Amino acid sequence: MDFALSERCQDLQVRLTKFMDERIYPAEALYRAQMNAAGDPNFHPPILEELKAEARSRGLWNLFHPHEQCGPGLRNAEYAPLAEIMGRSPHLAPEACNCSAPDTGNMEVLTLFGNEEQKAQWLHPLLDGEIRSAFAMTEPAVASSDATNIQLTVQRDHDEYILNGRKWWVSNALHQNCRVLIVMGKTDPTAPRHRQQSMVIVPIDTPGVSVLRPLPVFGYQDREGHVEIDFEDVRIPVANLLAGEGDGFMISQTRLGPGRIHHCMRTIGAAERALELLCQRASQRATFGLPVSERANIQDWIAEARIEIEMIRLLTLKTAWLMDTAGNRHARTEIAAIKVAAPNIALRIIDRAIQVHGGGGVSDDFPLASMWAHQRTLRLADGPDEVHKRTIARHELRRWNTGQRGGGAGSPASTSPASTSPASTSSAPDAS
Repeated sequence: MDFALSERCQDLQVRLTKFMDERIYPAEALYRAQMNAAGDPNFHPPILEELKAEARSRGLWNLFHPHEQCGPGLRNAEYAPLAEIMGRSPHLAPEACNCSAPDTGNMEVLTLFGNEEQKAQWLHPLLDGEIRSAFAMTEPAVASSDATNIQLTVQRDHDEYILNGRKWWVSNALHQNCRVLIVMGKTDPTAPRHRQQSMVIVPIDTPGVSVLRPLPVFGYQDREGHVEIDFEDVRIPVANLLAGEGDGFMISQTRLGPGRIHHCMRTIGAAERALELLCQRASQRATFGLPVSERANIQDWIAEARIEIEMIRLLTLKTAWLMDTAGNRHARTEIAAIKVAAPNIALRIIDRAIQVHGGGGVSDDFPLASMWAHQRTLRLADGPDEVHKRTIARHELRRWNTGQRGGGAGSPASTSPASTSPASTSSAPDAS
């Protein structure tokens, strides 16, 4: 394993950091002011379009996309340090660089499985940042962490499909530029468990698509929105099918791996910023005659934070390297591991930063409360911790039961293909 950054990655790292320092961080206050003045939680503030134009002019556009015809063609290990930088300002930087979830996953799906007409209608405007998209998989009536439970029906009627069912946690659906949904539903309930589902493209203004309500995240109404949607006799052309009937699980396998590690990359950036805020506040405040930073427990927190950030960064880089060299399927255990580790560690660091900030930490004067709320959702988004731990444990037990010994994750034994279990395609909520 070689974690040395390539020359192009180092160049982009320098340019992206400069963009963050010169434009993103200074724009955070203006972003909040424009949102507050609008009085609309789903308002699209003008500063975002300015930042998008600036990022594109600096060559910091579609950095996530591994295909050279759509972006710079970076490997996962090259994108990781860049996603970490963007994760330091999660409300601005990813969208400014056209690297926001769930668009990133949807763009990769359309690149890999869309036909030329689908790419022309949806992929190209997404790549240009002209529109946004959403991903509808999780359902309120079933435990969607087992994606075989999904009940929304996609029935063929001559040259159309008819969709009936309900989805929730459809992220991005209230973004003012959202135009299209990728929906997972059941086309053949009699097929084998992992061949019953398909994915289809549904324009969000299709008759029968009804946004029932926005869903708050720990009381926060996110600008892009997370919604519950009802699909009632929604008719779409058969041409809106992605890949083939029964390919929904295969597509989700392809989509969720990169989506999960992208979340973890950004999470490291959030943890780094929380640690910086913790250190800054502890150095500025004094209690009982001593700077807070001189307290032994605070120094323990700072040291533990640095140790844990380095740990998850290395696990993320190792996972990215394995995805690049052996493929997503062979990195499934490592993807599951970092998906558990990164949010839990970030939450601990953010929580301690909140504690050092006192009352200010739970207010909107600092980004910590919002950071905590959204990191907590990552213990559910793209599969809950318990499902990922199940994947890891089953892999370890297979190694033991088949007589494979020695070596940790990343050894030849650990890179054998994992089973295509429901655990590998858990969905709730739809944030990737």
